[in-house]
Amino acid sequence: MTVLASALDPGGADYTAHREAMLAKLGELDAEHHKALAGGGEKYVARHRKRGKLLARERIELLLDPDTPFLELSPLAAWGSDYPVGASLVTGIGVISGVECVISANDPTVRGGASNPWTLKKSLRAHEIAHVNRLPVVSLVESGGADLPSQKEIFIPGGALFRDLTRLSAAGIPTVSVVFGNSTAGGAYVPGMSDHVIMVKERSKVFLGGPPLVKMATGEESDDESLGGAEMHARTSGLADYFATDEPDALRQARRVVARLNWRKAHPDPGPAEPPKYDADELLGIVPGDLKVPFDPREVIARIVDGSDFDEFKPRYGTSLTTGWASLHGYPLGILANAQGVLFSEESQKAAQFIQLANQRDIPLLFLHNTTGYMVGREYEQGGIIKHGAMMINAVSNSRVPHLSVLIGASYGAGHYGMCGRAYDPRFLFAWPSAKSAVMGPQQLAGVLSIVARQSAAAKGQPYDEEADAGLRAMVEQQIESESLPMFLSGRLYDDGVIDPRDTRTVLGLCLSAIHTAPVEGARGFGVFRM
Repeated sequence: MTVLASALDPGGADYTAHREAMLAKLGELDAEHHKALAGGGEKYVARHRKRGKLLARERIELLLDPDTPFLELSPLAAWGSDYPVGASLVTGIGVISGVECVISANDPTVRGGASNPWTLKKSLRAHEIAHVNRLPVVSLVESGGADLPSQKEIFIPGGALFRDLTRLSAAGIPTVSVVFGNSTAGGAYVPGMSDHVIMVKERSKVFLGGPPLVKMATGEESDDESLGGAEMHARTSGLADYFATDEPDALRQARRVVARLNWRKAHPDPGPAEPPKYDADELLGIVPGDLKVPFDPREVIARIVDGSDFDEFKPRYGTSLTTGWASLHGYPLGILANAQGVLFSEESQKAAQFIQLANQRDIPLLFLHNTTGYMVGREYEQGGIIKHGAMMINAVSNSRVPHLSVLIGASYGAGHYGMCGRAYDPRFLFAWPSAKSAVMGPQQLAGVLSIVARQSAAAKGQPYDEEADAGLRAMVEQQIESESLPMFLSGRLYDDGVIDPRDTRTVLGLCLSAIHTAPVEGARGFGVFRM
């Protein structure tokens, strides 16, 4: 039998403590998510509604097929910055007329939907997801263009937004724009470079320069409607392909456009799958509040894969890394999960072989992170940890099957790279509220700086200030701790969202379905492995 046995004791003191710690973190996460949902705040939401307009998420809800999920991406973008949480943009994956699409919607309650630097990063990430997974893009547009005070951070890199739309179209991936209000300056190029454009009567305003700019540039007097209204673009310029009477009609027409795309997935839906044998609610009590305390990742695997059925690969070799085969919502999956945190030479070689096998079989890979990095020390350096760690990173870098990553515990140092961190282009990367990620742990980093400073003082023959050292260590530990937390990292789009552990199976299932819209093909060759 390959059904995983569980040793978790839901009535035990450890489980209860871990669950309480996780629920406290989820409470903090919910509070931050509410900031994103609030948009520009009550005043601007009320003003928007007074104009008879729908909010961004209401537009998405009407666009989607009834009773289908919406996987929102990067809802905490811009967290910890000077810009509102959410970056004045909602992005995600949802089903429209039976077709999985990437959807982006400007939030006009936040500075008129103007784009700030984090809006740009979030948009580019959505386009990347659409391109690699071959998902049609539907843009719900209402934006005043660039947030002018931050233009120096937007203008130069911002051209990639319009480049991406043309490249998606060239790759045969449909792009659809529905314009609900202002689409000014750079924002005008979103409908201008989309395959299909829908505009709303007396609401849509699409122009490179509005009446004030035209007056300043040419001296010409003009009004919004004649310069860039929906009627003009539908009758005169030809920019509008479809003319809607109101917002619900525009969303209805968008659903019809998607229905007529003749869009087909490369891989058929596998159909219903057997649920795990264990309750997903128990995922709250697995990860300790203190990540120095080890936990068995098989307890996580048992609660997310179909039937809790897992064929482990090399179970007696390199035991700090669990590897094996499973399926999730019917999709085949190879899993690499850190067990005790540290990666040794054996784990690195085991991972490299496993990744090669997954590529040979065209099977996507899931990385479950809980690693402090590769082992250091004389014995391990002499044993070849550098070349073996490089072997694992080589395999991850050159693997061509889709990768999914979930940070469930620690993800430090080069271990973050070997387990397919953000820089290694996983198709999707999510974090649990328990996760932490940095170049190393706060205490280790502060200690290294202390040792270096102490050695420097000794080399100069100077006395060492122990009191100042203690203060420095405390300050550094506090800084690194705050910068390693999931909300900080998610705010910088180093992941695609911080998720409730209980939602892990659903989130991964939605991602796997989206991934299989495009062909899944593994690499047939790798770089030179140092043996």
